[in-house]
Amino acid sequence: MGDFDGALKRLIRTLAPYEPYLRGVPPGRLFLWSEETVWNGLNFSLATSLGSLDLFGEITGGGDYEDLLPDTITLDLFGVQCFCLSLTKLIEVKRAAGRPKDLQAVAELEALAEER
Repeated sequence: MGDFDGALKRLIRTLAPYEPYLRGVPPGRLFLWSEETVWNGLNFSLATSLGSLDLFGEITGGGDYEDLLPDTITLDLFGVQCFCLSLTKLIEVKRAAGRPKDLQAVAELEALAEER
């Protein structure tokens, strides 16, 4: 686990104050925000006190973190270096997902790509 173990601990600790809960699950259902929960899951659609957050261990049409890493750009967000999918790869994975909201986003992202 190594570095991943440390990153997982930081993720759990960082999000805990914002009361992460599975989005769309009726209130009162048991959900324990813990390392074990995240380790045993893959993708999480969460509701938090700050808003919605999706944590994906794998993306349709893109694979996992290692698969996607070559198609990332680095952005400085609030003093933190973050890896973000390139616009080209983001369009590709949204098209692969095929959901109506993703396909709508593809049209918007393609327009943005044309402006560049």
